[in-house]
Amino acid sequence: MKKIFLIYPPSVKMNRTARCQQPIKELIVLPPLPPTDLMYCAAVAQQEGAECKIKDYSVENGDLKTLEKDILNFMPDIVLVNIASTTFETDTEAVKTVKKVNQNITTVVTGAHFLTFNISVLKEYKDIDIIIRGEPEITFKEIVQGKALNEIDGITFRNGEEIRSNKDRKHIENLDILPFPARELINNELYTRPDTSEKQAIIRVAAGCPYNCFFCLATAVSGEKVRYRSPDNIIAEIKECVNKYDIRSFVFWSDLFTANKDFVRELCKKLTAENLNIRWSSNSRVDTIDEETLVLMKKAGCTLLSMGIESGSQEILDKIGKKITKEQAKNTVKLCKKHGLQTFAYFVIGLPWETKENILETVNFALELDTDYVNFYTATVLPGSRMYKYVLENSLGEIKDFYKNPYYYPCVKTHYLSKDEIVGLHKFAVKKFYLRPKYILKKLREIKTVTQLKNYFRAGLSVLFKR
Repeated sequence: MKKIFLIYPPSVKMNRTARCQQPIKELIVLPPLPPTDLMYCAAVAQQEGAECKIKDYSVENGDLKTLEKDILNFMPDIVLVNIASTTFETDTEAVKTVKKVNQNITTVVTGAHFLTFNISVLKEYKDIDIIIRGEPEITFKEIVQGKALNEIDGITFRNGEEIRSNKDRKHIENLDILPFPARELINNELYTRPDTSEKQAIIRVAAGCPYNCFFCLATAVSGEKVRYRSPDNIIAEIKECVNKYDIRSFVFWSDLFTANKDFVRELCKKLTAENLNIRWSSNSRVDTIDEETLVLMKKAGCTLLSMGIESGSQEILDKIGKKITKEQAKNTVKLCKKHGLQTFAYFVIGLPWETKENILETVNFALELDTDYVNFYTATVLPGSRMYKYVLENSLGEIKDFYKNPYYYPCVKTHYLSKDEIVGLHKFAVKKFYLRPKYILKKLREIKTVTQLKNYFRAGLSVLFKR
């Protein structure tokens, strides 16, 4: 029996989904997400008879010494490490620690970073044996099976002194073939809603996005075609969460949940018929939602819809190829409010063409929409995105600076603003939205428990004393 150890390495608390590699400390209302990718990889390894353990060192506040002790105690045959672009240097220290304990352990790494950088990483980082490029589940299953490395699609690997890169693996067309994530291997109590502190699970419902936004990795990682699980398969996983883990709060995770209205409507009708008494949130573009679909979502337990609006400047929206209008954003938020769905808007500050006036347009538009929550991200340059290529071609920043403080401190300047100016505008945006008396009173009226009061108070302090 092979022993497999799957880890999120010691680092700042991170959400490590491929398209959103973000530290959560500065983001106020985002919770830590469970290591769903590792749970899927563990589940496919268990199908091969492997003994698996998972540890999220960032959430459990572990360090490299803790990792070393855990390796010594378990002595795995394979260690799988999720590595993010934004914490690459510290993440690779975990791989060094594994090899320091035992050179014979096979070290495998996965992450969106390696769609762009794989051969160069293996050349520089001698402690990495195998890199998985793209969707990891089937690739990792074949590694655990012991299949000859030169026959496994989607990997770059070390063959003695030689480095080889096999052909890309095709995306999984039928997502139902994957087993449910191995939730028994994590402490589900660590992953909770930011408002009520209820346990919360991620249900991956679909993958793929046809829009290829300027700064986003979704299309690069998951492809243009949106691939859905069947509603019955999704509901079976939800039932397992409810019955086995007593989890009733969910994030329906996808690159674009509402890309196919027929799918959303069928899923919601079946969920409603099951009467599972669950609450869930999901995401949408502002141009892929309608009233009929929203009504069905609300009836099925949806409580919040997040949407990437990105900018309050139509000029900037057009420049980044978002293909939406401000009027569409207004209409979608209005519909959500009409039917009692909370709204969470995402904006990006510091895009290459932005002036101070553009950013102030974004702030004012956020105030006009008056969604329940916002995140103002600073533009972060992720390898594989169109922004990465643009920034290098236009000398807006250096790679060594890209990930010092991702999503909060700007990693690049714009054509018109310095990084320091973007920092000031970002701080202004957050405080302007969240410290409005009207907003604070609205949130106070929503509080129903002491736990909510504590969580809202903690979030308020983080805004008030934002650096």
